[in-house]
Amino acid sequence: MSRMDRTYRILPTYTGDVSGACSALFELGGMVVIHDPSGCNSTYNTHDETRWYDHDSLIFITGFTEREAVLGTDDKLVTDVVDAVRELHPRFVALCNSPIPFISGMDFRAIAKKIERICGIPCFYVRTNGMHDYVVGAQNAFAAFAERFVSERAVRKSTANILGVTPLDFHRAGAARELRDFCESAGFGVVGCWSMGSSLEEVSHAAEAQVNLVVSATGLTLAERLRERFGTPYVVGAPTGAFTEPLAQALREAAASNECAWPCRDLRAKEPDGSHVIIGEPVAAASEAAAAELAGAVPLRVVCPLEVKRNLAGPHDVWAAGEHEIEDACRLAHVVLADPFYQEVLAPGTRLEPRPHLAFSGRNALGPTKSE
Repeated sequence: MSRMDRTYRILPTYTGDVSGACSALFELGGMVVIHDPSGCNSTYNTHDETRWYDHDSLIFITGFTEREAVLGTDDKLVTDVVDAVRELHPRFVALCNSPIPFISGMDFRAIAKKIERICGIPCFYVRTNGMHDYVVGAQNAFAAFAERFVSERAVRKSTANILGVTPLDFHRAGAARELRDFCESAGFGVVGCWSMGSSLEEVSHAAEAQVNLVVSATGLTLAERLRERFGTPYVVGAPTGAFTEPLAQALREAAASNECAWPCRDLRAKEPDGSHVIIGEPVAAASEAAAAELAGAVPLRVVCPLEVKRNLAGPHDVWAAGEHEIEDACRLAHVVLADPFYQEVLAPGTRLEPRPHLAFSGRNALGPTKSE
């Protein structure tokens, strides 16, 4: 397969890793600093972040110039960040980088240590480079934050964390509240929701949870790290339709057995014939496919175009890189469940059932906004 087969001619690409990092840390009281040229902040924020309509967050661009790219800007970057910290008093600083400083090899970990030594607050680097999708950026941000703020605590019985909640995957109003309601109805109090509707203090108590619920791919790396550090089991799936009660049961069983479970993957036994396809974030897509199978509907073939770990996949799922592979996966489809933008690459006569996804079509997924 040639490299040109993995390009996008018509479809947009998914939100980038820097936006994923910004979204993951948006509500946690810190300051995110992106080393990038001036003018790019609207892409990371207003296009990919719905929470700006309700409240602000300290997310800044350094205004990286061509001259600075050639000559280096370490001292200026440190001075600007230190000045902003002294004025705004964030709880922490997270440094992200765009492609140019990544290619030039700036040592962001060393810069973070210097800023932390001067300011006396946690400062850490979130590995981004603008060349990956939002799942990678959000995973790295959650993991870096947890490394600094989550420590050993006594486990509280019948409690859970919800991992992987950002507007990029859960943009519908009330989605975070519905996930909390699901956990509570399953018998679990919520320690923290990573990271919508929870404070820094709440998510920093993550080690208290008896079990973790991973509701999107952005939360999987965090779940694995918490498993390694504290032994917390995790369950992968998002409540939807007929899959809701089996997911709740899997959560209870994981808490009792201390074993991890992947019900959104493992409850799908039938091989799809390709006539019905769902495209998108793999946990949401697999959960809807599981709900369809449990309800006796036609099995859905899951097609994932994102950079995620392959252990999320079932034996009949398709990992697609580029438009050609997406088109091939949908070639026999009569019905496709996906963001409306995918209509542009479907065969004539294929019916699309819309599943708007902010991380794919941006503000188009929301319909008219307050500013419109």
